[in-house]
Amino acid sequence: MSEPARRSWDSATLPTGSEKATAVREMFDAIAPRYDMVNRIMTFGLDVRWRRRTVGSLRLPAGATVLDLASGTGDLCRELVRQQLQPLSFDFSFGMLSADTSRAPRTQADALHLPIHNGAVDGVTCGFALRNFVELSVFFGELARVVRPGGRIALLDVSTPGNPIIRLGNSMYFGRIVPRIGALLSDGAAYRYLPRSVSYLPEPAAMCRMLGAAGFDEVVHRQLSGGLVQLLTATRTTP
Repeated sequence: MSEPARRSWDSATLPTGSEKATAVREMFDAIAPRYDMVNRIMTFGLDVRWRRRTVGSLRLPAGATVLDLASGTGDLCRELVRQQLQPLSFDFSFGMLSADTSRAPRTQADALHLPIHNGAVDGVTCGFALRNFVELSVFFGELARVVRPGGRIALLDVSTPGNPIIRLGNSMYFGRIVPRIGALLSDGAAYRYLPRSVSYLPEPAAMCRMLGAAGFDEVVHRQLSGGLVQLLTATRTTP
């Protein structure tokens, strides 16, 4: 019997460019059915608290329209509704959109080329996906295009803790234990890839500069839960 073909995300070298885009889409299609369950287990439920903080940091009035990009199965969309905002769900992965139970309007789209008019929305959220975009500066520029002047963005992703003890524990947990959880419950290769993908992220100061150059001010970077995750917030520059 021939060996099964290696998956596009199961490689010793992290993919780049169009190969990365293909790998990300196919990987999330594959892990969509059990994505929520694995998230809850591997974060001990902290991801719920992080998403609540993300939406709250938008500081938008009730009824505001918010794009949730790389929306996955709809966790942030549900939190947006809970906080009386109107979500629109966008994801590159059809598998993730198919597993979305938020009931928000859903669209399959590349976040680097959104089918949205200039200045059409009040805000944007994005959870655990910055490292998955092929060109982060292009993504930030697209956010600036679709968010109205004075609108807000809140971007949540993994981080590297500053405390060396927490950093060591985090590295061991996500580098060794999380892949085993993923292999038992979902796709081992995907959960080996995800901890490694943090290396795609620029330093926080660099991301803040990129957001400023794209057209945002009041840019703030915060580390949550001892630096396990990071939250970037900003306001679209008002002319």
